Amino acid sequence: MGKALVVGCGGVASVAVHKMVQNSEVFEEVCIASRTKSKCDALKAKLDGGKTKITTAQVDANNVDELVALIEKEKPDVVVNLALPYQDLTIMEACLATKTHYLDTANYEPEDTAKFEYKWQWAYRERFKEAGITALLGSGFDPGVTGVFSAYALKHHFDEIEYIDILDCNAGDHGYPFATNFNPEINIREVSAKGSYWENGRWIETEPMEIKRVYNFPEIGEREMYLLHHEELESLALNIPGIKRIRFFMTFSQSYLTHLKCLENVGMTSIEPIEFEGKQIVPLQFLKAVLPDPASLGPRTKGKTNIGCIFKGKKDGKENTYYLYNVCDHEACYKEVGSQAVAYTTGVPAMIGAMMLMTGTWNKPGVYNIEEFDPDPFMEALNKWGLPWKEDFNPALVDDEPIKVLEPELIK
Repeated sequence: MGKALVVGCGGVASVAVHKMVQNSEVFEEVCIASRTKSKCDALKAKLDGGKTKITTAQVDANNVDELVALIEKEKPDVVVNLALPYQDLTIMEACLATKTHYLDTANYEPEDTAKFEYKWQWAYRERFKEAGITALLGSGFDPGVTGVFSAYALKHHFDEIEYIDILDCNAGDHGYPFATNFNPEINIREVSAKGSYWENGRWIETEPMEIKRVYNFPEIGEREMYLLHHEELESLALNIPGIKRIRFFMTFSQSYLTHLKCLENVGMTSIEPIEFEGKQIVPLQFLKAVLPDPASLGPRTKGKTNIGCIFKGKKDGKENTYYLYNVCDHEACYKEVGSQAVAYTTGVPAMIGAMMLMTGTWNKPGVYNIEEFDPDPFMEALNKWGLPWKEDFNPALVDDEPIKVLEPELIK
C-alpha cells in the first residue's frame, strides 16, 4: 500500500512501528528516523524479518532543511511525528515543503514556556489546504481516541452533547518511588501547570491540582483524580455542537503528588535556566536525566489503565448519558510489543491515524483535529488492533461522586 516515515524513536514510536509491521498490508515500508540513529537501528533489528521493509535514518527534528532532505529521499506517503511537541512546527514546515501528509499525537508547545495550545498549528490550515495535503492533529489516546469517542457518541447516541468529562486513570505500579509514564519533562510541565476547563463559552482557570474528585473506574476501582488542562478540550469545544462544559481529569497517587511537591518546592521542576559550574542548565531537563527512562518501565509495570469519556446531552428530546472507555493491561502490552500501556495507548492510535491517511479513508486537505473525521472506521480499527472499547449506557457522573479521602490500602 505505501510507506510511512516515523520521526522519533521513544516508547510511543516503538509501539507504533510494531503495529505498522503487524499491519504490513498497509505499511509496506517504514523508515524510522531520530537524532540517535542507534536507537532506530536497535528497533529495526528487533522487527526485521517480516513483510514490512524497515530502514533507518539520522535526523535533527529541529532542522527543517534536514527534514526536507530526508522526506525527499524517502518519499513517504505520511510523516508520523512521534518526536517532542517542541518540534511539531518544524516537521509541519517540512511536510508543506514536500507536499506530504502529516500526523502527530500532541500539540505544539514552545520550549521556553509551558503553554500548549493549538493556535500555532491551526495557523497552517490554509497552507496545507492549498498544498492538497492533510495534517491530522492529536492521533494518540488523549488527545486522539477521546476525540474519536466524542465524534462517535455524537454520531450514534446524541443529537447534541452538552457535557463531556474525559477521565484518564493509570492504575499501573512500576515499583519506583517516583517515575513518569511518558517523557518526564512533558509530563511534569503538564501536571505542574495551572488547570483549566471550558464552560459556557469561556475558559475557567484553576490552581494546579485544586479540583479533586474520586471515581470508581470499571475494572480498577476507586481512584483520586485531579482536573488538568488538556489540549483536546480546546478542539472539542470548537468542534462538538451544543457543548456547555468540557473537563479533563487524571489520576495520581499520593506518593507521586508528594514527590512532585517536594521537587517543585526546591525548584527542580523549573524551566528557567540557571547557572551551574559555569554552564546554563534547565532544572527540569536535569531532573529528566536522573529519573527512570519511561521506556524502562515496561517490564516492571503491573496493573491497568482506563481512559474514556462520559457524555451527557440529548437524544430525541430526552436526557441521555453515555460512557465510552478502554481498559488496557500493562503486562499484556509488554508481552505483545515490549512497552507499558501508556506508550501502547498512544502508539496504536498513531498507527491507525496513519492508516486512515494512507488508505485515503480520511481525505480532506487542510489541518484537522481527529474528531473532524468520520469516527466509524477508526473505532473499528481500535477493536482490531488492540484497544477494544466498552460502553456504559447508565454511568455514574463525576459530580455525583462524593469527595472523600481514600483508605490507605486503595492508594497504590
